Amino acid sequence: MSTETFEFQVEARQLLQLMIHSVYSNKDVFLRELVSNASDALDKLRLAALREDAPDADVSDLHIEIETDPEARTLTVRDNGIGMSYDEVGRLIGTIANSGTAQFVRELREAQDTGSAEGLIGQFGVGFYSGFMVADEMTLVTRRAGEAQGTRWSSRGEGTYTLEGVDDAPQGTSVTLHLKPADDEDKLHDYTSEWTIREIVKRYSDFITWPIRMTPKRGEGDDAAPAAETLNSMKALWARSRDEVSDDEYHELYKHISHDWREPLETVRLQAEGTFEYQALLFVPSHAPHDLYNQGYKRGVQLYVKRVFIMDDCEALLPPYLRFVKGVVDAADLSLNVSREILQQDRHIRMMQRRLTKKVVSTVKDMMTAAPDRYATFWREFGAVLKEGLLSDSDNRDALLAVSSFATTHSEDEPTTLRAYVERMKDGQDAVYYLTGESRQSIENSPHMEAFRAKGVEVLLLTDPVDEVWADVVGEFDGKPLRSVAKGEVDLDGESGEQAEGEREKQSEEYAGLLAWMNEHLGEDVKDVRLSSRLTVSPACIVSDANDLTPALENMYRAMGQEVPRARRILELNPGHALVKGLNKAYQEREDRSGLAETAELLHGLAVLAEGGRPKEPGRFVKLVADSLERSL
Repeated sequence: MSTETFEFQVEARQLLQLMIHSVYSNKDVFLRELVSNASDALDKLRLAALREDAPDADVSDLHIEIETDPEARTLTVRDNGIGMSYDEVGRLIGTIANSGTAQFVRELREAQDTGSAEGLIGQFGVGFYSGFMVADEMTLVTRRAGEAQGTRWSSRGEGTYTLEGVDDAPQGTSVTLHLKPADDEDKLHDYTSEWTIREIVKRYSDFITWPIRMTPKRGEGDDAAPAAETLNSMKALWARSRDEVSDDEYHELYKHISHDWREPLETVRLQAEGTFEYQALLFVPSHAPHDLYNQGYKRGVQLYVKRVFIMDDCEALLPPYLRFVKGVVDAADLSLNVSREILQQDRHIRMMQRRLTKKVVSTVKDMMTAAPDRYATFWREFGAVLKEGLLSDSDNRDALLAVSSFATTHSEDEPTTLRAYVERMKDGQDAVYYLTGESRQSIENSPHMEAFRAKGVEVLLLTDPVDEVWADVVGEFDGKPLRSVAKGEVDLDGESGEQAEGEREKQSEEYAGLLAWMNEHLGEDVKDVRLSSRLTVSPACIVSDANDLTPALENMYRAMGQEVPRARRILELNPGHALVKGLNKAYQEREDRSGLAETAELLHGLAVLAEGGRPKEPGRFVKLVADSLERSL
């Protein structure tokens, strides 16, 4: 097959330039990434052999081999794993097959400016490209197990790469790096040094379950090839007692599994014995990946059976709201030939999921009390995801509520728990009040907050999209109903006893005519017009009935393709505001109320704008405002 030359995709070229110009201060990481890729290839081949998907594959001595040549200044990482076909090389190596690549490049540049670029390597499957940090040229030779034809890929990282078929390629993949000269100032070590290779493998890849062998270069005059040395212990960390494993070893396993360069926030160990035995070693990351909310996000942990790798991203072991958790689960009593479909129905897997879920949630609770700083990091990164469990996991709902925290008017900086909120409730207050919105600032400036602010009643400020849903589903906490301050009627005066009932009745009589007229005039746009007890400054606000969908929830359903009828809402007027008083006086004194009709429309439009909505006919609303301003001059 002739040699073909291809151009990298735009984002790949940008990434290559960033790699070549060395945005990472610790360049040793390239070897960890190449060894990790080789380990994955061996896992895939063994699994294929177990399932008889690769009948002609040689699985007699699966291993990783590292070879150095100081004279030629090359380093080769070789495995005899699953390998790649010609098309797979072009798809997986020639491009970065991920829709978020452009965002990754942006994040990489930003991280370079802030000095936090280390945390981004391994994302998007770019570990292979890290070889260009230490090499001027990279050559990959591979043959997929069971196929006769091999493939050679080569590039200098300058915008193009070559592909050609080869006939004599062994099974697996071999990556040869043509190394740059060592440079101590640039922290570019001599990666042909056996001592350097040995130290890097011990530090980063000691736990890998396949032997990593290094074959010393044969010297002149040597008759026999030197014996290969196995560099790693191959001990499964999850099978060793806690006393035998250091935190650094746990952290390196996490980095291998997650392709994250930062250390995990928390390590979770679990060993179940009895009728169904399994071991779990789980990790809570210290930051959320950028694609955590993407539909294609790969979730789940690695599943092993008796130390045999079965699958990556086993979704059945943890619920979707814990999709950020990484780790390993090793079961003793599952079949080696288990499939994803079987896992969904397996009784033991369901038992494991329940136990693992409770363990992770209890770990968050322990973090909340024993390590509040780490908990604050956790909630900032993953709180919105965890709250999804309030909708889907009724069995653990109380436990999830206990570890949830929310922004509140009680403090500008410190979030609160529902338990702490209830303990601070005023005498006579019978509900936990909350308001949803796009940001804290927009919620605090909402007209709905005025009476609560004036009377010092605490309100939870909920800004995550999931907040629109879970509060309705949960309904109450500790016997106290959760009540939106933008829904239904609010009677704070009844709770504090400050306003006489007689004054309300007097206002109702005084405004009865205006309210009936506005109900008739605005009937197409509002369900009702009534006096408000929640306003102290604004003239009017829009509220939903107690059982209505909020506008934000309507928009959310429409964005998901569901048709939702647009609900008419309630217009509340502030009887103490000068504009409302003037409108009522004009209504009582004038027989021709055509001009007042425009004022009523303006009042409704202003209330819609105040909550972040838009008038039904923006052009007409602007004209009414302009005409009103003109008359006032």
